Amino acid sequence: MDMEQVLQVFLAEARDLLEAMENGLLCLEATPDDEEAINAVFRAAHTIKGSAGLFGLDEIVAFTHVVENVLDRVRDREVTMDNDLAALLLRCRDHITRLLDMAEEGVRPDAETQAMGAELHAALQLYLAADAAPAGGVAVVAEPPLSQEPGAGGPVASDTWHISLRFGADVLRNGMDPLSFLRYLNHLGEVVYVTTLFDGLPPATQMEPESCYLGFEIELRSDADKESIANVFEFVQDDCLIRILPPHSRLGELIALLHELPESDHKVGELLVQSGALTRRELEQALALQQVSVGEQGARIGEILVEQGAVHHEVVNAALEKQRQGRDSKGRENCFIRIQADKLDQLINLVGELVTLGDGVNLHAQRLEDELLFESASVLTRLVSDIRDSALVLRMVPIGETFNRFRRVVRDVGQELQKDIALVINGAETELDKSVIEKIGDPLMHLLRNAMDHGIEAAEARRAQGKPGGGTVSLNAYHDSGSIVIEVADDGAGINTGRVRAKALERGLIQADQPLTQQEICNLVFEPGFSTAEQVTNLSGRGVGMDVVRRNIEALRGTVTMQSGEGAGTTARIRLPLTLAIIDAFQMGIGDSSYVVPLEAVVECVELDEPMRHEAHGNDYIQLRDDVLPLLRLRDIFAIRGKQPSLEYVVVVQFGNRRAGLVVDRLFGEFQAVIKPVAKLFGTLRGIGGTTILGSGEVALILDVAALVQRITVRDAAARAPVLAVQRAVSAG
Repeated sequence: MDMEQVLQVFLAEARDLLEAMENGLLCLEATPDDEEAINAVFRAAHTIKGSAGLFGLDEIVAFTHVVENVLDRVRDREVTMDNDLAALLLRCRDHITRLLDMAEEGVRPDAETQAMGAELHAALQLYLAADAAPAGGVAVVAEPPLSQEPGAGGPVASDTWHISLRFGADVLRNGMDPLSFLRYLNHLGEVVYVTTLFDGLPPATQMEPESCYLGFEIELRSDADKESIANVFEFVQDDCLIRILPPHSRLGELIALLHELPESDHKVGELLVQSGALTRRELEQALALQQVSVGEQGARIGEILVEQGAVHHEVVNAALEKQRQGRDSKGRENCFIRIQADKLDQLINLVGELVTLGDGVNLHAQRLEDELLFESASVLTRLVSDIRDSALVLRMVPIGETFNRFRRVVRDVGQELQKDIALVINGAETELDKSVIEKIGDPLMHLLRNAMDHGIEAAEARRAQGKPGGGTVSLNAYHDSGSIVIEVADDGAGINTGRVRAKALERGLIQADQPLTQQEICNLVFEPGFSTAEQVTNLSGRGVGMDVVRRNIEALRGTVTMQSGEGAGTTARIRLPLTLAIIDAFQMGIGDSSYVVPLEAVVECVELDEPMRHEAHGNDYIQLRDDVLPLLRLRDIFAIRGKQPSLEYVVVVQFGNRRAGLVVDRLFGEFQAVIKPVAKLFGTLRGIGGTTILGSGEVALILDVAALVQRITVRDAAARAPVLAVQRAVSAG
């Protein structure tokens, strides 16, 4: 992998981290004390800074370093997280995104970007001031002084190294002068004071002149690390008991160093040694004690180190957290692999060709009537089906990743409109094809902004209607009849159907005597240029956007409808296919042509016997058990010539809560269809959703069930028009 490819991987991972950072900050606006969210935001900023340095992205490193410092103070409770700080950090997140975009384009930050960076840098510096609370009411919280008995392993009140020494009895016999070690400590810093301990002295009659019975408690002010101080006593380590505790101010540094260590599967002791909180010798001694205690349920190494006073328990807890993160990261690395989308698309295309070939083999086996060949073809069909399902699952991603991006949109738009709007997400775990996910974002954005601008009323108007002052916008996703349904709902004012109808009459979209259901009136908002807004805002009201929503949804072989009750809110319902590549299909024939419908849309197939044909003759309906089933004769719709067969079939299909019967000549049954797009020349034809190549090499049209059902709805409305016109005339008379 060359450097350019590595850079692209970094950019992709950095954008994922920025998404996590945004979600964490939005969470902190609601719950400022959420430590998990604070740590997640800090880790995102820290990882981006460290990785950017590998590619020489100095602007990102410098800016993110300041952001990281502020977040570090938040973690240490030196700065209080509030809405002002969260808003500032969200702007910083956007600035980092802009810097990443410029790095991807290979350009340096322009003057506007540099000015924005300087402005944000100045605002961040206010939160780094040590002696004053920054603007916005953020207070700098002082740490309360801590106290602990010397050598007990806990925090000490002073800002000095605490060294606890217990010399061995034979240190003098071995030619060592204990005081020389104390004097040498002055080369590393300043010995603030020394306390001599006499608790090891025996009675005078039992004292030996060559034995050492003294101990010392030493306070050392020094910038040296723990390893350097421990090396002073290197020659007497085997004969002495030495405990070295860092200054209280160093605890934060040690914990920060632990967080900055690269992700690994190291054990707690190794992490403490790497951070400098523990010397190698102290670790070896603790491990030896752990081996001795194996028969006694085996104490944990961290507990031993704290008990021995070698390290503070806060530092051990930080090491344990780092170890857990390393294991989680390793687990994620083992569970996930990042691949390029075009490689996945190539795999899907190859699987599609395999599906077509498998259908061909199965067809030939049936024609030859060879039992062994037919059995092999059946096994091949089953394996190809499993491969197809496995390949398609690779493209499926939870829609929650798309939904979560709108939390920031709802927040920012709500502030711009001065409305208190909450976003509720349901069905985030629902999975959808990646190609659909990528194209659904813009339509959802239009629907959300429209709901917030025109749907949700101002707080005063809501309270006057007995509603809460704050409005709610909901995103909901669920599976239904082989499709995925996405709903954008609000609890706002709803659609004024009278005004919509009047506007549609004014623009010539409907006739004055044209009967329309309430849902049909609501769906008029998707007409090009249609708008009932009394004023144009920065968000909506110009009559553009909703027609684009419908076009984009229909381009995905989906539909969008609007349902509303005046004063009771509005729901936009999008229905999409689960995948755009390969489907389980049902094949049928009319004349010499073959047609295909998605198998999940097929309810049943019935034979159109003579009584039913007599009933349907000159009629568009039949009685199917207890229901009236509207019919669509595909022979008439596609103008297929030839003699009508004596026996016909009805394929009952369903879309949403509507059913229809497709009258065909022959039934071929189920198979797997690879969807090919319709050429642009035929892209405006209603009722055709694509094409597929059959095993015989024949091209078959894939019918758009949604459009066919809509055709029946329009036909029914036209049939009702004269009756409704007479009823209105009678009522008027």
